[in-house]
Amino acid sequence: MREIDLNADLGEGFGPWTMGDDAALLDLVTSANLACGGHAGDAEVMFATLRAAAARGVVVGAHPGFADREGFGRRIIPMTPAEIGRMVAAQIGALLGVAALAGVPVRYVKAHGALANLAADRAEVAAAIAGAVAAQPGRLALLAISGTELEREGRKAGLPVVAEVFADRAYTAQGRLVPRGQPGAVLHDATEAAARMRHFVETGRMPVLGGGEIALDAGSICVHGDSPDSVAMARAVRAALEGAGLALRPFAGP
Repeated sequence: MREIDLNADLGEGFGPWTMGDDAALLDLVTSANLACGGHAGDAEVMFATLRAAAARGVVVGAHPGFADREGFGRRIIPMTPAEIGRMVAAQIGALLGVAALAGVPVRYVKAHGALANLAADRAEVAAAIAGAVAAQPGRLALLAISGTELEREGRKAGLPVVAEVFADRAYTAQGRLVPRGQPGAVLHDATEAAARMRHFVETGRMPVLGGGEIALDAGSICVHGDSPDSVAMARAVRAALEGAGLALRPFAGP
């Protein structure tokens, strides 16, 4: 039976402020990308989410982004590639430290928001992120948007790389995510998203905004945890994948 991973961005609250329904999503996904204190997250949120993921057998990865809580990491903060590499290393280290205390392994890294989109097209930024991941203890995998510079630079750095596509985001004809400010960029209909993902896993082709399709490769599918539709979306997508004969398994292993 073919396998695929279903991931979500989680642990994106801080202090008394919560974002999304992490508990419900952890019952549906196989991998959890945990905010590391940059765009969201703090030590308490990290610890609780690590423990909750481990209790459900969900594999955990670090989800570093620009240190921009006000913008939720969705704005580009001017930084040199070297500065970006150090920022990413610091955020991964924060999660690794809390994870050691929680007794939960961290298996991979996935860049968040504007940082991931910047690394999709700028090889020097992608290389800085890949270098920061490669410098960590153990052998962390890299989860990267399919067909991007980050995927290529991760492979150059010798990292285990897995490509991902997004269930709840529209694509351009160039294989990039449609910017959030544009109409149709975010999908809210769970039934539509699930049908699109089933089509993708059966054909390897992703519909693009405005018509047509592009070929993409992916070992993981993401549902954003900050959307009000995220639980329904994850449930529908999971059902569609299983209906297509795929087994849901974490790409980075238990």
